[in-house]
Amino acid sequence: MKAFAYVNPSNESDALAALRSGGIVRPLGGGQDLLARLKDYLDEPDRLVSVKGALNREAAATGDGGLRIGAAMRLFEVAEHPEILKRYPALAEAASTVGSPQIRHQGTVGGNLNQRPRCWYFRQEEFVCFKKGGNRCFAADGENQYHSIFGNDGPSKIVHPSSLAVPLVAYGARFRLASASGEREVAAADYFTLPSMQTVQKENVLADDELLTHVILPAPGNVRSGHYEVRFKESRDWPMAFATVVLAMNGPSIDSARVVLGAVAPVPWRAEDAERVLRGRLLDDAAADVAGEAAVRGAKPLAQNAYKIRITRTAVKRAVLAAAGRSV
Repeated sequence: MKAFAYVNPSNESDALAALRSGGIVRPLGGGQDLLARLKDYLDEPDRLVSVKGALNREAAATGDGGLRIGAAMRLFEVAEHPEILKRYPALAEAASTVGSPQIRHQGTVGGNLNQRPRCWYFRQEEFVCFKKGGNRCFAADGENQYHSIFGNDGPSKIVHPSSLAVPLVAYGARFRLASASGEREVAAADYFTLPSMQTVQKENVLADDELLTHVILPAPGNVRSGHYEVRFKESRDWPMAFATVVLAMNGPSIDSARVVLGAVAPVPWRAEDAERVLRGRLLDDAAADVAGEAAVRGAKPLAQNAYKIRITRTAVKRAVLAAAGRSV
């Protein structure tokens, strides 16, 4: 790989300053994605800025009853944190299924949210696709069995690879972004970007000199949530489709719903038709059935991934049943 300088700041402000040090700079957290990209010549930075010791890795209560999670928190810590397990169980469930125990002990919240697409054409050096400055998406008429069935009208047919992004959008989280010139907060639902010719080489709104430093979860309120993933195999595999549902309850009835799909679109995908049909319904098997059917309306499968419609329907149905406390 290309030689690079290595910076190991001990605090956030030094890390942010290092990102502005000139040339191509990349932040390094757990390294589960970035190191692989370096080895495959997908990234050739002049400088790596380690943020493992610079960013917060705790989960702390906020003044309004929510939770503030540091971007350097490890995935196993998210999966095992008692407050996350109690108040945001779908997030803990998603974290517990990422990779292997070794990966969960190394990978971070920020890294999981900001990892690059896993498309095999993007990951191979020989294919210069839209994501790498080319003028073609090879998956459009190539091997696309794991690609998108929603949001794929743009130039790239990727699916977003993050497991944590889906429950965080469903819970209405916000992300704190910081740079040497200031900070801002962005709703998780607005952080990830659909591919267009202007944004095709990025997957989010993060600027080159910014870091995602915290995830801020609102107070959960009277909600019930469920998470379900469909995988080809159980061991160290990427989900083929998954769903998180967060249901605000009014007694036994669903007052409002958020249904978010993963591994089926270039962003965490809000299934708004499913949300509409759940409002006002009792939380039962019938609600799970109609939500699953509604969630896949408007799907546009590619040549080899129509099967994803069925398993996405199943994922939504079982996530609703999980929210109802049913064994799935």
